[in-house]
Amino acid sequence: MVQALPAGYLFDPADPRAPTSDQWARMTPAERARVVDMLPAEVPLELMPPEGDAHRKAKRDALDALDSFFRRVARKIYLSSELAVFYPGEPRFAPDLLAVLDVEPHERMRWAVDHEGKGLDLVIEVHVAGSRTKDHQLNVDRYARLGIREYFLFDRSRLRLHAYRLPAAPEGDASRPRAYQRIVPQAGRFASEVLGLDLLLDGPRLRFFAGNAPLEDADERIARLGGMLDQVIAHQEDAQRVAEELAAELDKEQRLREQEQRLREQEQRLREQEQRLREETERQLEQARAEIERLKAR
Repeated sequence: MVQALPAGYLFDPADPRAPTSDQWARMTPAERARVVDMLPAEVPLELMPPEGDAHRKAKRDALDALDSFFRRVARKIYLSSELAVFYPGEPRFAPDLLAVLDVEPHERMRWAVDHEGKGLDLVIEVHVAGSRTKDHQLNVDRYARLGIREYFLFDRSRLRLHAYRLPAAPEGDASRPRAYQRIVPQAGRFASEVLGLDLLLDGPRLRFFAGNAPLEDADERIARLGGMLDQVIAHQEDAQRVAEELAAELDKEQRLREQEQRLREQEQRLREQEQRLREETERQLEQARAEIERLKAR
């Protein structure tokens, strides 16, 4: 059921759209908040049909690689996948991957352009199956018209990467229709000014490069960190073995020192016993001499 709301805005659940910018400007903050809450976060299947594991994995790997990289370099950028996007007065859409620069990267249920104060800077779509018209034609026209600065299309079925960028508009000419220009690859790489990264195809995978360093996806980081963990465990095992060997040597050395101490004590006792025997022998000799002298004197 269509609802009539302030500023002449009509909300149609069958075709939910954000207010036009003029309608938005005439609304109070409370009215704007109510409208944003009404915009659905879910996206119908006709806008986002499932295309199997290859489609899902390509989106997941791209989003994960970018999210990990920008967290590491502490760049403020919002990244999301299949998020409902509402431009003023436009039908909603849900890109496979989107990026918006210089906004807080907190969690969102939807992206309403007037509410956020900014439109999308970059969209990446992954085509695996179904009609090619949407990604290769309709999106090229639509995203350019909406002012999305860059659009990358990864055609997974044909292993092709298409890249588009809006040219800089002449100063003071805001009425000129927007149309994309193709990004020309250099040595197979497509440069993204929005991301500050290069995109290229590596077999069936879409890869991102910062300079000459490829960005790792989740599986690659897991494998690398797992290898590092294996090395740490191996080093720990080696260290434990060395420690046990050293402890055994120290224990052996301690036993030898204790044995040497016992031998020294035994040697001391033998010396003392020999001294006592010598003294006793001398005493007995003295007594014998005295007895001989006494017998001679008779």
